[in-house]
Amino acid sequence: MKWVQNFIRSAGAVLLAAALIRFVTAAGNAPALALPDPMLGIPLRFGVLLVGGIELAIALVCLFGRQTMFQTGLLAWLSTNFVVLWIGLFWMNLHPQASCIGSLTDPLHLSRGMTGFIIQLLPLGLLLGSCVALFQLWLAKMGNAAQQLMQPVTIMTGTDGAGSTVLARSLKISCTACGGHVEFPTSRLGEKIPCPHCRATITLKRAENIKMSCPACDGHIEFPTYALGQKISCPHCHMDISLKEPA
Repeated sequence: MKWVQNFIRSAGAVLLAAALIRFVTAAGNAPALALPDPMLGIPLRFGVLLVGGIELAIALVCLFGRQTMFQTGLLAWLSTNFVVLWIGLFWMNLHPQASCIGSLTDPLHLSRGMTGFIIQLLPLGLLLGSCVALFQLWLAKMGNAAQQLMQPVTIMTGTDGAGSTVLARSLKISCTACGGHVEFPTSRLGEKIPCPHCRATITLKRAENIKMSCPACDGHIEFPTYALGQKISCPHCHMDISLKEPA
């Protein structure tokens, strides 16, 4: 889901710009900065610095982090707080500029027209985008879990020298003649057998590494055949995925 990654990076850039603007605003000499924030009850200057610091921290996580679910959850949490605060301000018949959540229109000297209106709706856009992203990531995670449950597990048993039962991991290779899949226990590595599909003679050996793409972020993953079916954390987005052969 590359759009989720793009959304997170874009949101991080927006939050970074917003945080820097708040820091510049808090460093100013506007008389309003000494007034108490109606929502937090602290001087508006400190409220602006507090919100800017939170935005900066989340922006850095979005720009440099790799845990997609965690990043999207932070964006959903922040945007939800913004929307709830805005609703509270309107309920109190106050303009957003009366609180530290403010808007970007005054510091940037932007028009109160369409541009200012779009910027004021950024928290709502972040909320909707993060909710949709979380839902799709959840669906991808559930799909991986369902595939893992539906995948058949083959367990082969044998005995060691002392007569105790041991488990042997099975491997899979493709027949070099017909391409059919052949599954065998590791204890038979090196043996030559007739292919069960085309009867051509093949040597049982470890197959080359398998390559697949993460269903959540499309990142490339390479793993040995004996790891087929195992559940790992994607090294790119850290989503839980099942290792399987590409379709």
